[in-house]
Amino acid sequence: MIDKLEFVLALARERHFGRAAQACRVTQPTLSAGLRSLEDQLGVLLVQRRSRFQGFTPEGERVLVWARRIVSDAKAMRQDLDGLKQGIEGHLRLAVIPTALPMVARLTTPFLERHPGVRFTILSRTSGEVLRLLDNLEIDAGLSYLDNEPLGQVRTIPLYDERYRLLTSAAGELGGRRAVTWEEVGRLPLCLLTADMQNRRIIDQMLRSAGHETTPGLVSNSTIVLVSHVRTGRWSSVMPPLLAESLGLPDNVASIPIVEPVVSHSVGLVVPRREPSTPIVTALAAEATRLAAALKGEVHRRPRS
Repeated sequence: MIDKLEFVLALARERHFGRAAQACRVTQPTLSAGLRSLEDQLGVLLVQRRSRFQGFTPEGERVLVWARRIVSDAKAMRQDLDGLKQGIEGHLRLAVIPTALPMVARLTTPFLERHPGVRFTILSRTSGEVLRLLDNLEIDAGLSYLDNEPLGQVRTIPLYDERYRLLTSAAGELGGRRAVTWEEVGRLPLCLLTADMQNRRIIDQMLRSAGHETTPGLVSNSTIVLVSHVRTGRWSSVMPPLLAESLGLPDNVASIPIVEPVVSHSVGLVVPRREPSTPIVTALAAEATRLAAALKGEVHRRPRS
């Protein structure tokens, strides 16, 4: 039955019979026959069938919930048994919000030193996509915001608090300041992340509270694009210092803390809330806990400015 439940999961992801069959590496007639066989076994209609996929029936939606749980448990069981024989090995899929990408190497590098048999795939995704991919079993874990929008049924391990800085021309109006306010930021020509990014929604909220509606002259889902425009001296942007520093700011770009108020949001690892967890996810969570302790120690040792 597991392979038929995987057909259901693929159809939920792809919303198309042909693409779902491709994802499962079977022919479309094989997928359709498997779905009909599952319907016969369960005694309910799962899929609204016409010439194209129209969605699941109410019974199909309930089976989809169980399919995610059963397939996930079956995967965990296989990994657990494999781990007893040969240690932690396999493929670990991780989705990360763009502003947390510079932190990923500090998680994956020591993990791979402990578990050299693991391969990583790392994707840059919005916070909403991280949760959707996790729910659909398309990733094993994510790095995302933990405290700003609903997360659903996940386990979280906080890593660090994201704060915000203005990136602007060092020769510009605010370039020589030690701190700026959100109200002052709202008066600048801004380039920001696209509106589907939670980072952008945080910035919009802060600017509205300071009396400005966000009207950036340029938006992009690429932080590299934003920094390249700030480097021209004609644009400003808002980014976490971790991200700004990782992109290598030139001398003509100033990175200035934003105050009134100082805002921070927790970022960390999100993994499925399932017991028992897969060995590979358990090991990743343990690595994240070690990283969180190291980052906390760094904050305490950092000299006050």
